Amino acid sequence: MMSADDDVPPPTWPDEAAESEFRAEARDRGEPVRVARETEDAADEPDTDALPKLDELVARIPAGVRETLEDLFRARFVAVKRVPKKALKP
Repeated sequence: MMSADDDVPPPTWPDEAAESEFRAEARDRGEPVRVARETEDAADEPDTDALPKLDELVARIPAGVRETLEDLFRARFVAVKRVPKKALKP
């Protein structure tokens, strides 16, 4: 059984020219225009800096905070890993 939604094509995104025109019109109206930054892939980032030792990082956390984390969440620090920039909030 087919529904009426099966005949509807998927939405299409505006091309670069339409997007540029929209931004220009918004700027003319005095609206703030924010352009998304190009995100760099983590694979493109060179691993020039060695990661610090786990014990060194844990030592940076104040003792009271470590105790609270243990009490509330049973948190255990087990590894140091590099996280891609796109996984972090700007």
